[in-house]
Amino acid sequence: MSLASRTRLAALLAALTVGAAGITTWAYGYGTAPQPAAATKATSRPSVTQGTVLQVVAHPDDDLFFMNPDLSRSISTGVKVTTVYLTAGESDGRNEAHSPHLQDPTRPADHASYAEARQNGIRAAYAEMATGRRTSAWQRTSIPTTGGGSAEVDVLLARPEVNLVWMQMREARSISGDNPDSLRGLWDGKVPALGSQLASGSPVRTPFTYTRDQAVQAIANVFALYRPTTIRTQDPTPGRTQPAGAFLDHQDHMYGARFVQAATERYAATAGRPHFSVQNYVSYPNSSLPPTLDAKAAEEKLGYLKTYAWSDHQDWCGSPAGCGDRKTATRPTGAGWNQTIRYSRGESTTWMTQGPPGRLYAFAALDGQMAYWTRPAPDADWQGPRFLPPTAPGTTIDAGASTTRLPDGRIAVLATRTTLATTAQDYRRESVYALQNAPGADFGPWHSLGTPDTGDLSATSATGAPTAAADATGRITVYIRDSRRTLRARTQSAPGADFGPWQTLGGTALQGDPVTATDSAGRRHLYAATDRTVLAWTQPAPGAPLTGPFPTGLPATTGVLSATGQDDGVRLSFRTPGTGTVTTTQATITPGAPAPLLSPPAAAGGEGGYGAVATTSHLLAGRAATGTAAVTLPGQNPAWYESQMLYTGAPATVTAPDGTGLAAALGLDADLHTTTTPTPTPTPAPGPGPGPAVPAPSTPWHRAVPPTALAQAARPH
Repeated sequence: MSLASRTRLAALLAALTVGAAGITTWAYGYGTAPQPAAATKATSRPSVTQGTVLQVVAHPDDDLFFMNPDLSRSISTGVKVTTVYLTAGESDGRNEAHSPHLQDPTRPADHASYAEARQNGIRAAYAEMATGRRTSAWQRTSIPTTGGGSAEVDVLLARPEVNLVWMQMREARSISGDNPDSLRGLWDGKVPALGSQLASGSPVRTPFTYTRDQAVQAIANVFALYRPTTIRTQDPTPGRTQPAGAFLDHQDHMYGARFVQAATERYAATAGRPHFSVQNYVSYPNSSLPPTLDAKAAEEKLGYLKTYAWSDHQDWCGSPAGCGDRKTATRPTGAGWNQTIRYSRGESTTWMTQGPPGRLYAFAALDGQMAYWTRPAPDADWQGPRFLPPTAPGTTIDAGASTTRLPDGRIAVLATRTTLATTAQDYRRESVYALQNAPGADFGPWHSLGTPDTGDLSATSATGAPTAAADATGRITVYIRDSRRTLRARTQSAPGADFGPWQTLGGTALQGDPVTATDSAGRRHLYAATDRTVLAWTQPAPGAPLTGPFPTGLPATTGVLSATGQDDGVRLSFRTPGTGTVTTTQATITPGAPAPLLSPPAAAGGEGGYGAVATTSHLLAGRAATGTAAVTLPGQNPAWYESQMLYTGAPATVTAPDGTGLAAALGLDADLHTTTTPTPTPTPAPGPGPGPAVPAPSTPWHRAVPPTALAQAARPH
C-alpha cells in the first residue's frame, strides 16, 4: 500500500469514527491520544490494559474458537482490537446444518454466499462482545492493499475501536489435502499466485490474486496501518500425527501463521512503529487435551459461538446469505474448544532472573528480537528495553524466553529462532542461546543449538521451547520436548565448551515445555506434563546424570508447569483442568529411593484462571479468570489479588536476597509491568478480639519504566 493510499484510508477511517463515542483517528494508530499532564507520573499509577491488539487468523471462527476469552476480555477493556481474516472461509459453499437434531434444506453450493454468511456471524459475535447487541451496526469499506488487491474493513459504529479486516483469499477447502490453490500451495511455490474469493455482500467488487511476496506485503501493510503492540496468530509449527503423517492442525491455520511470521519480520524493519510482541495459539490439537477454562468462562465463550453459528435461525439481519454459519450450529462447542484456550509458545516463567547480587534481568521477544530490561539494585529504577545482538536477516526470535544463571553470575538466555527463508524447504525452527560476556555486562552473539528433529524440518519443527540448568562448574545442559513429544537434552562437554549431541531421555506424549529446578542439596529435578499426568526426572546426587522418567501419580494438568527450589525439595505448581485452580505439591528426593516423593497436591485457593503460573518461595503469579494479572501469597485471604491489566505470554517471579518477592508480566502495550510483595512475616498467634488487618500482598502493578523515561531513552544523544 502506497503512502498516498494509507493517507486516503486514514482520512476515510477518521470520517467513519469522528463523533462516534468521541473516538477519533488515534483509535486506529494514527497519532497519539491526548494525555493529561499528570500522566508523566506513571510510576504512581496502577497498570491498566493499554496498547493495540491485532489478531490474524486463517478463517472466520478461528478467533472465537481458539483466541477467546482473550478476545472478549480485550474488547471489554476498550483498547483497540482488530481481527484480520486471511481467507474467505468459503469451504464447500453450503451454509447448512445437518445433524440428528438439525436438518436444513439442501441448496446448491454458493461459495460467495457462504463467505458472506460467515462474515455476518462474525460481525454479530463481535457486536455482542462489544455492545451486548448482535444487531449493532457496522460500516463496510473497501481499501487497496498491494498488487491490485483490496481488502474489506468493517468498523463497529458504536465501538469504532473494534475493526475487522477481510483479506478474502481462497481457502484450501481441505484440512490436510494437498490442494495447490491454497495458502500452503502459495507458500510452497506450487502456484505462482493465489486468487480471491469475494463474499457476496462485500464492498470489494474486483477479483484479484496475490503472489507469495504480495500476500506477505499485504499483511505487513495492515500492520503498518494499525500499528499493533500485540499480534495474535495461530501456530506455524503444530507438527504431524507421525513422521510424514497428517498435520495435527488445519493447513490454513499453519501456513497462515507462517505468512504472519514473514509479515511481522517485514513490518519490524520499518521505522517509527511501536514495539510489539507476538502470541501464538493452539487450534485443533486442543481436541485431545484437558480443558483449561472454568465452567463460567466456557459458557460465555459458547454463547458467542452460538451467535456466530446463527443457532436460533431467525432472520434478524435481512441478508439473503444468512445471518451466520449454520455448519457450526450443528456443534458450536467444536471438539470441546469452547472449554479451552492454549498458547503454543511463550509459556516459560523463567524469563526474569537475578544476575550479580541485587541486579535483576527480564527478557521478552519484541519486534522479532530479544529485548531485556535491567534493575541494577533493589532501590534503583528499571532500565530498558535494550536488545541483544540481532539475529540474521530472514530470521526471527519466537515468543518466549528462558534463562539460567551461571555460578559466576552470568546469565544465559534461551529461545527458539525461525528461519523464514525464500524457499519452503529452508523454513525451520531451532533453539538458540546467548551468554553474557561477564557478570552484569552486555550479551554476546546468538549461538545455535540446532534441533533434535532430523526429519521434515520445513513441515514440522514442532519442538517446544528450551529450558536449561547450569551445574556447580558452570556447565550448561539444555532440555527440550521434540516433535515426537519425548524429552531430549544437550550438555556442554565443559564450562564454555561446545555442546555434545542430542541425547534421548525418554517420556511419551509430553505436552508443553519441561521445567527444571534444583533443591537445597544441589540435586536437579525436571518435570514434564502429559495429557494424563506428570513425569519426573531427577538426579540421585548433585552432578549425577538424570534418571527417569518416573511416574509421579499426579492427576492431569492443563499442561503448563512451573518449578522452584524450596526447602529440601522442589515446589511444583500447575492448574487443574476444568476449573483452572492452582495446585501445588512439594517433591523431595529420598536417598536410595528410585523416584521423588511428592506431597499430596494442595489447592492455592480462590477462583481459577488459565495459562502459566509463576512461582517463587512465597509468591504465585498468574492469569485470573478475568484474564488480568493476579498474585497471591499462600495462606492469604482473599487468595488472589487481581490487577486491572491484561497481559501476554506468561508471568515471571523472583525472590530478592532480602525476601522481597517481585512479579513481572508483559502488558498488551509491549511494556514490562511489575509488582512487589513484602518480606513474609510470621502469622501472629490468634488471640481475643479482632485480629490485625491483613495487608494487600503486593503493591499495585505499574510500568517498570515510566513513559517519560522511555521517551528520554528514545531521544538521540
